[in-house]
Amino acid sequence: MENFIVNLVPMVRSPKKRQPRPKPAPYKRKPKTPHQKDGPATSTKHSNTSRRENLTLNDWMMVFAYIDEHPYLPQDRIVQHFKTRKEGVLKFTQATLSQKLKDRMHLEQRIESYPSALSSKQPRIVTRPDVEEALVEWITSMEQKGESYTGAMFREKRRKLEEKLGVPETEQLIGDG
Repeated sequence: MENFIVNLVPMVRSPKKRQPRPKPAPYKRKPKTPHQKDGPATSTKHSNTSRRENLTLNDWMMVFAYIDEHPYLPQDRIVQHFKTRKEGVLKFTQATLSQKLKDRMHLEQRIESYPSALSSKQPRIVTRPDVEEALVEWITSMEQKGESYTGAMFREKRRKLEEKLGVPETEQLIGDG
């Protein structure tokens, strides 16, 4: 056998260094358009969207106003008109229009029931108007003082008002509602 000379000195490796990566450039964000709060919310969409969404109460009032202006126009033509509007598309079916026309009186009453009804898609349900009114007064007084309130404070105030006004346990709200 051949004699091998074994080197007992440990091999020292020089640490390999990576080249530093270039830092990524900041994201190119689209400029935000200011949100106009002049009028109620609407569900108008660009004409290239295919998805239907629930319309706000304000949208239905626009549809009703158009129907009042064109009383002899058939419902399918009304639906077609709102699908092709330049101002923004409102998508709904003839069946939906028929149902909303039946409920027109109730929809118009919702506008008078509370101020932000025009921007809503569903009616607000208040089970205890007395508690609701007291909470609105409390929130108004907090805002007038310049004080803020949290959800936890709001829930605790609701619970105390329900006790003070003698709301039965079966009618008291449970949880975060």
